[in-house]
Amino acid sequence: MFEFDRSKTAPLADRMRPRTLGEFFGQSHVVGNGKLLRRAIETDSLTSSIFFGPPGSGKTTLAYVIANVTGAAFEKVNAVTTGVKAVREIIELAQGRLSMYGTPTYLLLDECHRWSKTQSDSILPALEQGTIRFIGSTTENPMVSMTSAIVSRCRLFQFFALSADDIIQIMKVALSDDERGFPGLTVTIDDDALNHLANVANGDARTALNAIELAVLTTPPGKNSSIHIDLNTAEESIQRRAVRCDDEEYYNMLSAFCKSLRGSDSNAALFWFARLIYAGVDPRLIVRRIIAHASEDVGLANPSAMSQAVAAANALEFVGMPEARLSIAQAIIFVCESPKSNAVYKAINDAGYDAEHAYQEPVPVHLRDTSYNGAHKLGNGKGYKYAHDFERHYTPQQYLPDNLKDKVYYTPSDEGYEKKIQETRDYMRDDNAKL
Repeated sequence: MFEFDRSKTAPLADRMRPRTLGEFFGQSHVVGNGKLLRRAIETDSLTSSIFFGPPGSGKTTLAYVIANVTGAAFEKVNAVTTGVKAVREIIELAQGRLSMYGTPTYLLLDECHRWSKTQSDSILPALEQGTIRFIGSTTENPMVSMTSAIVSRCRLFQFFALSADDIIQIMKVALSDDERGFPGLTVTIDDDALNHLANVANGDARTALNAIELAVLTTPPGKNSSIHIDLNTAEESIQRRAVRCDDEEYYNMLSAFCKSLRGSDSNAALFWFARLIYAGVDPRLIVRRIIAHASEDVGLANPSAMSQAVAAANALEFVGMPEARLSIAQAIIFVCESPKSNAVYKAINDAGYDAEHAYQEPVPVHLRDTSYNGAHKLGNGKGYKYAHDFERHYTPQQYLPDNLKDKVYYTPSDEGYEKKIQETRDYMRDDNAKL
C-alpha cells in the first residue's frame, strides 16, 4: 500500500543523473553539437553501440539520457546478474512492442565485457533483425574483452575521464539543485575546497559527488539550515585520489614505464613507477620488467645494470615496501642513465631462430663429450684446443656446426663497455683469419 520513495534516499550521484543532453557534461568529442552520436540521439536513430571508458565518465548516464529523450522503450540489465533466459524474455517483449506499436527497444547492458560467449551469442539474431538496439557499457576495451561477433555489429564510442572544469560544474549544479540536490539546505563551498575535490576525483564525477554528499551529511547545519564546506572538510571527505587501474590501464601504464626505461627518461620512468605503485600494482611485477630491460635495452653496454636490477629485487624481498622503493628507484635511474644496446636481445633472438629452423648438424667431433670411458675411441675431442694453453687464453677454433660456422649472432655496439668487447673481438678476428 505504501511505497517508499527511494529517490530521496538514493545517492547524490544517482539523483543528479542528467535527464537531457543539455544537462550532460563532458565527452564533447562524441555528443558535442553536430557530432554523430548527438545527431543520432536527437533523431532517435541510434543503432547498437558500445560505450567504453573509465568509471564516472558518463557512459551509463548517457544511456539514461537516451532513454529519456527518445520515444523508445528502455530495458537495463547488468552482465553480472543477468543470464540468457532473462535476455530472451526482454527480446520477446521487444519483438511484441515492435510488431504491435512500432516502438523500438533499447537494451542497456552494464559491464558488458563480463558476458560469456554463450550470453553474447543469445542476442545476435535480435541485433541483426533490429529487434533491439543494444547499448553496452564497459570500462574495458571491447576489442579485447568482448566477442568479435558483438563488436562487429556495434558502433564503438570511447569516453574519456572528465576534466576538472567538468567536475566542478557538475558539483555546482548538484549544490544548486533544490529538487534533486539537498532540498531544504543552503550549501556553500569554498573555491579551494571545490578545486581540491575536482583534482582528487581524477575525472570521476561519481567520486566527486560522493565526496560532496559525505561532506554535507557530516557537517552540522548552521543558521537557516546553511552548511559551509571549507578545504579541511573537503580533504576529509576525499582523502585518496581515485586511480583507475583496470587491465587495460595497467598494461598501458606498464608499457609507458618500459618505453621510458628504453628511452633513457628517468623522470618519466620514476613517475610511471610511482603511479603503478599508488594504484596498488604488485612491485614484484615492476622489478621483473627492470631486470628484463637491463638485458634487453642495456645489456653489455653496462653490465652493472643487471646487478642493480637484481639487487633491487633482493631488496624488495628482504626489506619490503615502502623502504624498497628507494632501491627500485635507484635501479630505474641506473637503467635509464646507462648507455643503451639491444645487441644481447638481437643475438639470442637470432640464435633461437636458427636453433628452431636451421638444419641440425651433429656437434663437431672436437667439441664432443670426453668425460666417459671409451669416448676417445669414438674420436670425441680429437683436435680440440684448450684455450688456456695459448696467449691471452684464446686460440682460433670452430665452435659452430659447419652449416653455421660463419654465423654472427652478437655484434657489440659502440656504446659503453661494448666498445672494449669490440676491441677484444678485433684481436680475435685477426687470429681467426689464420684459420
